Amino acid sequence: MTDLKQHPIIQQYIIWNRFGDLLGMDFEVVEKGHVIYKMAITKDHLATPFAAHGGSVAALIDAALGVACLTEVCEDMKVVSTVNLTISYLNPAHKDDLLTADAKVTKSGKRILFVEGKVKNHKGELVATASATMNAYPVSKISEKVF
Repeated sequence: MTDLKQHPIIQQYIIWNRFGDLLGMDFEVVEKGHVIYKMAITKDHLATPFAAHGGSVAALIDAALGVACLTEVCEDMKVVSTVNLTISYLNPAHKDDLLTADAKVTKSGKRILFVEGKVKNHKGELVATASATMNAYPVSKISEKVF
């Protein structure tokens, strides 16, 4: 499949991912194993009058890392879940920043995937870096009725 964002598993992820909608996140699949996620920082993301809560940034990078892995395994009718997430915050994200998370799979096995990513603001400043371990498993474990 050329456009992995159109894969039925990824389309179902988009439908199910209400949290991503709540935070205003959207993504594009660059290629298999490489995803770019975006989120504009609004007043709803703030922990102080002008800086975003770290959980907002963590949610963005976790989503990007997860979908990067999902593009690796969806054609095998698998989905992924986060086993471990390590994040380093380097600069604050401010109200009205447009954040971009760029995530790439570094190693993909039958069950375990390793992925890394960076979050930058619209000025190109590095906001956070992250790495994660993901577990891949058959989609039938979450929903036999969907596929």
